[in-house]
Amino acid sequence: MLHLLDFGRPVSPGVPSPMAPTVIPNIAAIKDFVGKPLGTTDWVAVTQDQINSFADATGDHQWIHLDAERAARESPFGGTVAHGYLTLALVPALLPQVLDVRDTSMAVNYGVERMRLPAPVRAGTRVRLSAEIKDSRAMPSGAARTIVHVRIEAEGSRKPACTADVVFVYYP
Repeated sequence: MLHLLDFGRPVSPGVPSPMAPTVIPNIAAIKDFVGKPLGTTDWVAVTQDQINSFADATGDHQWIHLDAERAARESPFGGTVAHGYLTLALVPALLPQVLDVRDTSMAVNYGVERMRLPAPVRAGTRVRLSAEIKDSRAMPSGAARTIVHVRIEAEGSRKPACTADVVFVYYP
């Protein structure tokens, strides 16, 4: 399923990022940024309210996400954890902090390749994203199919919470 993305919206209105995003002036210039780190975002907390809302949106009400008492008692994580897909769903909110492709009419989420969820994100934990453009190729329409490797880390974890190659098509 295709999904339109608005990369211009801030993650938290009025809260500036400590680092300006990497600005790519146009679609043709994307290829010049392949293999270069784009930067790292601000830390953002993943709250139990977000986890609850995601459970309602997806119908995934497994106790490890929602039942704090049982999760503290029975889960290997010591408390409730975010859904893996919730962690991945943070990409459209965080990516604009590190990437700004200009002179485009829209960007379309085309898919995800090689996604892994090596470590859980406990409720209340802060996460941040780092990214780099892995590949970009021109399409006959003048658009560019671009693969952005993202890594979401959870504060205090040795392993990343999520790694994925997200695919976007940038249109002129």
